[in-house]
Amino acid sequence: MQFAMLGDLHSSINDTQSVLNHIKEIAPSSEIIGLGDLYECVISKTRITERFNSINDVMARPNGFEELLTFPSVRGNQEERIEIIMSGKDPLLEQIVQYPEVIEIPGAKVIHGHQWEWSGNPWLPFIPFEHNELVFFGHSHRSAYYMDGDWKVPQFGITYEFKGKKAGINVGSVIDNREWVLFDSDTQSVTFQKAK
Repeated sequence: MQFAMLGDLHSSINDTQSVLNHIKEIAPSSEIIGLGDLYECVISKTRITERFNSINDVMARPNGFEELLTFPSVRGNQEERIEIIMSGKDPLLEQIVQYPEVIEIPGAKVIHGHQWEWSGNPWLPFIPFEHNELVFFGHSHRSAYYMDGDWKVPQFGITYEFKGKKAGINVGSVIDNREWVLFDSDTQSVTFQKAK
């Protein structure tokens, strides 16, 4: 089965539409999964103790953006911040609160990645692997794969085989970069993609 992984949309309607069109062109029968930060919280972390009644005051909501989000997604740090600072009720907030922290798919796990410790230059995560597994994540807005303690920059359009290996796959970001990943769960292969 094929899965199209995309994350870090940050309410960018043009970038999201471009990536979704590319997915439809490259892998029309794939199941799309979001890796969080679908929305952009416009309230900074320094104002996390403030409370807001209207969801329109805390997030970017361009016209037509929500209609593009027809796929399941994990919760990102942007969604967590929106939930924390909202005191009012809203149907969209109810939906955001339901996003899980992790989605399990055949042969892999999907998580945003902000839950882990990150450090260094380049800024890299410490991935808590369980056995030999593939973990798909986002958060840093940088396409990469992590295997055997090494961080590697992938080439777009090239398929990488991970069968029987423990690896972390950063799908990059939709916003600004228009990056996504195609995962084949039968072959455990990953193809990094970039829409125009």
